[in-house]
Amino acid sequence: MCKNIEKKPYYITTAIAYASGKPHIGNTYEAILADAIARYKRAEGYDVFFQTGTDEHGQKIEEKAAAAGVTPKEFVDQAADQIRSIWDLMNTSYDKFIRTTDKDHEEQVQKIFKKLYDQGDIYKGHYEGLYCTPCESFFTESQLKDGKCPDCGREVKPAKEEAYFFRMSKYADRLIQHINENPDFIQPVSRKNEMMNNFLLPGLQDLCVSRTTFQWGIPVTFDPRHVTYVWLDALTNYITGIGYDCNGNSTPQFEKLWPADLHLIGKDIIRFHTIYWPIFLMALDVPLPKQVFGHPWLLQGDGKMSKSKGNVLYADTLVDFFGVDAVRYFVLHEMPFDNDGVITWELMVERMNSDLANILGNLVNRTISMSNKYFGGIVSNENTEEAVDQDLKAVVLEEVKKVQEKMEKLRVADAMTSIFNIFRRSNKYIDETAPWVLAKDEASKPRLATVLYNLTEAITVGASLLASFMPETSEKILSQLNTEKRELSQMNEFGLYPSGNQVTDKPEILFARMDIKEVIEKVEAMNADSEAGSGEADSEAGSEDVIDIEAKAEIEYDDFAKLQFQVGEIIACEAVAKSKKLLCSQVKIGSQVKQIVSGIKAHYSPEEMVGKKVMVVVNLKPAKLAGVMSEGMLLCAEDANGNLSLMVPEKPMPSGAEIC
Repeated sequence: MCKNIEKKPYYITTAIAYASGKPHIGNTYEAILADAIARYKRAEGYDVFFQTGTDEHGQKIEEKAAAAGVTPKEFVDQAADQIRSIWDLMNTSYDKFIRTTDKDHEEQVQKIFKKLYDQGDIYKGHYEGLYCTPCESFFTESQLKDGKCPDCGREVKPAKEEAYFFRMSKYADRLIQHINENPDFIQPVSRKNEMMNNFLLPGLQDLCVSRTTFQWGIPVTFDPRHVTYVWLDALTNYITGIGYDCNGNSTPQFEKLWPADLHLIGKDIIRFHTIYWPIFLMALDVPLPKQVFGHPWLLQGDGKMSKSKGNVLYADTLVDFFGVDAVRYFVLHEMPFDNDGVITWELMVERMNSDLANILGNLVNRTISMSNKYFGGIVSNENTEEAVDQDLKAVVLEEVKKVQEKMEKLRVADAMTSIFNIFRRSNKYIDETAPWVLAKDEASKPRLATVLYNLTEAITVGASLLASFMPETSEKILSQLNTEKRELSQMNEFGLYPSGNQVTDKPEILFARMDIKEVIEKVEAMNADSEAGSGEADSEAGSEDVIDIEAKAEIEYDDFAKLQFQVGEIIACEAVAKSKKLLCSQVKIGSQVKQIVSGIKAHYSPEEMVGKKVMVVVNLKPAKLAGVMSEGMLLCAEDANGNLSLMVPEKPMPSGAEIC
């Protein structure tokens, strides 16, 4: 299947986690995703270098440290240890964990700042604007959403200070040209369109790259009242971590690995990685990374995870309930390529029971148990081939190819679906061949042996592919089958499991079925204990646990029954030209497409909308909004601060499904 290639280098990075607190499962997803890609690339024969780490400077950390009564360094030391421990818990195979407080990184940032200043790309001025402390970003009035930070929705405060600025516009045309000439540079395409249309084409403002209102940062060597502002510090980790030196003394490792093959980041920081970072590199005369992939968010059932909403899930908590590989499976499998994924306790239990315990675990256990029952654990290929065998083999080999195709395009969730298609087909094969019936007839023993051999071989292939995504589970399965992981280069052939090999006589239950009621009871008890044991108010607090609204008059059921609710899929979306609030969406509902105008522009970009499954009132009388015809209504929830969240189906539902 794979080309016989030499050990080509492959450099992959995650965004470095901000060391202000414990990362939730949405943050942790990125490290797991990068690990799956890195492991698969190693299996393909690449010499992979996987870097992750922590971003440890800034005003927010300085304030949190003061509130905790410790120095900023003590605070970030503890935070970095916690982040690293979670990455380790989730079995991420990173090669380097960089910290922006590392001495060599700080020294290089100071040299980079001085170099850019000396060549005229950085100049001194004054900044006056609206500042969001958590995001460490300045905004103009027009950039705010409902008077608040457009990125996080929190309060902003007026700020004015002396600062150094980077001349962004100097390199804008060159960056636009690069993006146009390299269509895969920004992925998915929706992210590229957003960056071009919303930022680059309208014109770039110069970027503030130093601060004087706090001290916890890397000092500017020639003006020590200033500390280097977040992005010139944080983004440069991708080159300082592998030995870059702006004076021309970079290490062989840097020369080998750069340009990076893949920067894997969350979609909320795509602007910094596809505009600021490439321009910094252009100014340094360093090649640009080959690709930046802005992955979607992993949302709780009620929206983006936030401590203020009380809906934060942590990796270690989920591992306590489900185990490491089950959590890895869930976050990798449930995340679409370019749309947000949803995580709920109910959905995790469903996946545990249906996919892991039934489709995979039961298949492995039944196959090994039958081999022991009928042949004392000996698996032999008697080559009694029938049409059903040929179909099993064809499906297995075809899904192997699909895994490779999907991973080339970073469609990890689709690749995992293909792996589980091997297990699904194997389960169907058991039903088709009925080994228990064959076992009743001594003359059918050769046929029975062949069936069990084919099952063992199919599982071996699937388990070997699974190693990049669920490494512990892969190892357990292969150990029970008493075989080694199959190399990708050997997966173009069916039948390499050694005939006459003996499987374990004590098959292990890989995943146990769970009772959703018991899980929810444990979750509620855990949450109650957490609330009772903590009176602390998080800095993000501000949302209410509940909202009471004025009750409307009661209606009869017949009134309610007049409304028609269906699931719709947004296939296109654009801003309404004459409105600051409206988006116009083309919504596929069954076989028809309706145009629906919604006042949600402050909460969703057109690019975010495309691909979403939403709940729609479909039988409203058409009406014009800002001169645009609207043929229905998208359902949203609104919190006490006026923030809107589209109502989306908890489970995958087809377009047109009735909401009842």
